Amino acid sequence: MKRIAITRRVSPNIARCELTHLGREPIDLARAEGQHDDYVAALRTLGCAVTELPAEASLPDSVFVEDTAVVLDELAIIARPGAESRRPETASIAAALTPYRRCVAIQGPETLDGGDVLVVDRDVFIGLSSRTTAGAVEQVRAMLAPLGYQVHALQVADCLHLKSAVGRVGPSTLLLNPTLVDPGLFGDRTIITVDPAEPSGGCALLIGETVIYPAEFVLTRARLDDAGILTLSVALSELAKAEAGVTCCSLVFSG
Repeated sequence: MKRIAITRRVSPNIARCELTHLGREPIDLARAEGQHDDYVAALRTLGCAVTELPAEASLPDSVFVEDTAVVLDELAIIARPGAESRRPETASIAAALTPYRRCVAIQGPETLDGGDVLVVDRDVFIGLSSRTTAGAVEQVRAMLAPLGYQVHALQVADCLHLKSAVGRVGPSTLLLNPTLVDPGLFGDRTIITVDPAEPSGGCALLIGETVIYPAEFVLTRARLDDAGILTLSVALSELAKAEAGVTCCSLVFSG
């Protein structure tokens, strides 16, 4: 089965990105573009056919395509981002997804960021964050209940999105920061905790049997290595200044 990845090139105005938990730092555009190029190359290395959308100068955060949609086997949910400035990002993403999936949309005034949605088998965990509302969770529950998914709402604090704190690194294995999200909320799944010196290390992108993981978090990556999890490192230091993690810059799904 073919694996598809949708990405978008870095906006030349990424320095004007939305920020919630980080102070604003200068972003080196050329370096951010180079790191994004390496990220796209990693997707291709892992067998993804990449559709790379052009940069959007008027949309500073638009490289972070994950927040615009949630793609499941049966359908794609077009998000309504919590930051109003990001809502125009969704139209082009919906157009890119339409050849592959039936698309349904979150209706206002509720809001949903895709970074708050973690899918593990038929369980869909959704973070209630500054970007995602309880009403949006109820909309997702109504969309997915007929398809056999169980939707679970989790409170998120002290980080931007649920997937800032937890990521899937195996079929039933999660990597997480236990100070940001309670490991007990995920049932009997295997849990690997981040190194305490790397509190942002919970975000991980599982593709097949390999995890794309930030090169900056060497201590947590060692924990993954010790657990027998294969990783592919990418540098994201510049994009991380915009509160990015490795899941943010792609929508990956089976074609």
